[in-house]
Amino acid sequence: MTGEDWRPSASLELLRARAGMLERIRAYFAAQQVLEVQTPLLSAAAVSDPAIESVGAGTEHGERLWLQTSPEYAMKRLLAAGFGDCYQVCPVFRDGESGRLHNPEFTMIEWYRLDFGVGEMAHDVDRLLRVACAELRGFPAARAVSYRAAMLECCGVDCVSAGVPEIREVLAARGIEPAQFGAWERDEWLDLLMGAVVGPALGHDAPVFVHDYPPGQAALARLRTLPDGSEVAERFELYVDGLELANGFRELGDAAEQRRRFEQDQATRRRRGQRLRPIDERLLAALAAGLPDCAGVALGFDRLVMAAHRLPSLDAAMAFAIARA
Repeated sequence: MTGEDWRPSASLELLRARAGMLERIRAYFAAQQVLEVQTPLLSAAAVSDPAIESVGAGTEHGERLWLQTSPEYAMKRLLAAGFGDCYQVCPVFRDGESGRLHNPEFTMIEWYRLDFGVGEMAHDVDRLLRVACAELRGFPAARAVSYRAAMLECCGVDCVSAGVPEIREVLAARGIEPAQFGAWERDEWLDLLMGAVVGPALGHDAPVFVHDYPPGQAALARLRTLPDGSEVAERFELYVDGLELANGFRELGDAAEQRRRFEQDQATRRRRGQRLRPIDERLLAALAAGLPDCAGVALGFDRLVMAAHRLPSLDAAMAFAIARA
């Protein structure tokens, strides 16, 4: 600590502009008749995704709880109960995430629209981007590109046919070699290639929506079959200035398939030597009761502030980054 680290990470002018962005976002949702909700930050369950680590929290009585990495599971329970279109602005927590573009605690805006597909949801995200950044930054028309085409355009890798050696060679040529990868499978190498090479090259001239992800990266998204018979995930990501700002799905409503994916995540965690986390049985029960056809998206608000103001790091977009928390 220093004598000055009590001060905010961001300037007061920036924080006032940030508040204005949130005000416009809330007005946009109100005009769309999407209601704001609040769900618990703490849960008895945790995310199973091997790429994300939850932050644990204990109670006086020894109960193990977990801080949310996203409000997704609780919001889907509201949808299954019949709440309808909703959004949430909330802090989320991810262990081990820090650096220029990461902070262990950050602000997420997550929302769900009934009877929307991924195309309609991407359009919704595009409108919100422009509303939030009004008078701060204008954007040319967004373009859409498939995951496969983005890989081919950026580094010549065909995500359908490329094997692990080819993917590793492309990464190594760019000086990227993960410290621990002994148990990695092909989808994990593709994910690294997207995160470290392809994504940072996208969205510098105009916002870019990447769609049709490989089925192994579907997470909580539905799959659809292309005309050639192959399957892709009904998922998209938005990139601006090389930053991944949003991740959207047409939501999976099949409880049995979701359980299978959770169990697959747990198997990957065992293989990698990661700790297992408790699966959210309440979410699975809600899916079994019936999730309405819907699409959802999670948007990193601090990164959106970065993009709106062309800031060099996440620290400059939030009141107190972790070093000053």
